[in-house]
Amino acid sequence: MRVVLAEDLFLLRDGLSRTLREHGCEVVASVDNAPELDRVLSETDLDVAVIDIRLPPTHTDEGLKAALKARRARPGLPVLILSQYVDQLYAHELLASGDGAVGYLLKDRVTRTDQFLDALRTVAAGGTVMDPQVIAKLLNRSEKRGRVDALTPREHDVLARMAEGHSNTAIARTLHISESAVAKHIASLFGKLGITQSPESNRRVLAVLAYLKG
Repeated sequence: MRVVLAEDLFLLRDGLSRTLREHGCEVVASVDNAPELDRVLSETDLDVAVIDIRLPPTHTDEGLKAALKARRARPGLPVLILSQYVDQLYAHELLASGDGAVGYLLKDRVTRTDQFLDALRTVAAGGTVMDPQVIAKLLNRSEKRGRVDALTPREHDVLARMAEGHSNTAIARTLHISESAVAKHIASLFGKLGITQSPESNRRVLAVLAYLKG
């Protein structure tokens, strides 16, 4: 797997590079600022980009902007965004195209190698991954309204795990139900959220986007 890495903190960037290489990935570029990231994303043959939201020169949202710009030029470009904080607006922007192949993880998660690598592989394969803490925050929002409120508690559980990037098999195992039951819950929540027939991966992204919007 060919990976582009953008992180301004040297120790974290070096640690991520080592982890990726130790697990069979090729780090084809490692940068620490947004202008260099823009150049690399436009010129490099890659399978997935791992990008910190906040990069120099202003340390605000340059990483996210670079990712969105690159995905407009190359639709479906796999991007895994790293953030220090939970920000549902950033997560929403990342998912807005509905193309999939995106992830949003808190930086604490990258120290858990298995979870980080699972997320990376899911995104590279075209899936969607949201950090469990983002999902937890959304679940706890008292002001959530709209179609999402029509979901049953079990459908909420299934959708939350879809947002974390889990497959139907993994959801079934986690919730201790059958895969056929998971499929029925997903079909039901698609209907309640008004998501019509389209490729399965896109429908899952649209469902997660509806969940984020509340």
